[in-house]
Amino acid sequence: MTPKGRQGGGRVSRAQERGVIVLAGEDQNDCEILAALIRAHQPDLGAAAKLVRINDPVRLRRKSGPDLAAAVKALAGKARAKARQQRADLLGFVVHEDLDGYTDAQYDHIRTTLTDEFARQCQEFRTALALAAWESEGWLLLFPDAFPHVCPRWKVPDRLLDKDTGRLKDAKQELKRGLGLPVFRESDGPTVAREALKHRLIPSPRGSNRSYTDFVAELTGWT
Repeated sequence: MTPKGRQGGGRVSRAQERGVIVLAGEDQNDCEILAALIRAHQPDLGAAAKLVRINDPVRLRRKSGPDLAAAVKALAGKARAKARQQRADLLGFVVHEDLDGYTDAQYDHIRTTLTDEFARQCQEFRTALALAAWESEGWLLLFPDAFPHVCPRWKVPDRLLDKDTGRLKDAKQELKRGLGLPVFRESDGPTVAREALKHRLIPSPRGSNRSYTDFVAELTGWT
C-alpha cells in the first residue's frame, strides 16, 4: 500500500529520527518476529525509528463490509494514538494476522479486501500487511539455518526444506515434531527471527511463501 508523501531511501531524515513504526499482531511473539523482519528489510528506517506495539489482537480475516471498516478504523486510530503518546511521527503501521490457510484463491481475496480497506483509511502513513500463511512459523521455515543458532541440537528436517511453506498446514506442529528436543515453543519464534537477522539469513529465504513475498514487497516499497 502506497501512502501520500512517501519518503525516499538513503540517509535517515529528522522525521525518521523522531518517528515510530507501530506493530499490531495476534500477540507479542508475532510482533517481535515482525520487528526482526522490518530491521532486515528496512535497515535504515528500522534502526532510526522506534518500533512500538499496540496490544489489541488482530482479527480481520473473516470480516467484510462495515464490520471490516470499523475494525480497521479502530486499529488505525490506536496506531495514531500510540504515535501521539510517543510524541513522534507515525512512519508506518505493520499489521499481522495468521490466516490458518494456504496461499490460494481465498488468500488472494483476503489480501485484496484488507489492502483496499487499509489504503482507503490510512492514506497519511505507510502500511504493510503480514498475512502469514499458514502462520508465522511458516515464514520462519524459510530460514532453517537460524534454528541451530537458537538450539545447537535443532535441525529442520529435509522434508521441510526448500518448500513452498505457504502450502504447508500447521508449520508450528511440524516444527514441534521435527526439530527434536527441546520441543519448539511458540515463544521461540522471535529468537529464531532475531538469529536470522543477526546472521543475515533473512534477505535470502530458502523455499518460498507468497504471503511472505507479498509482505516484503509492501515493506520494501516504503522507500
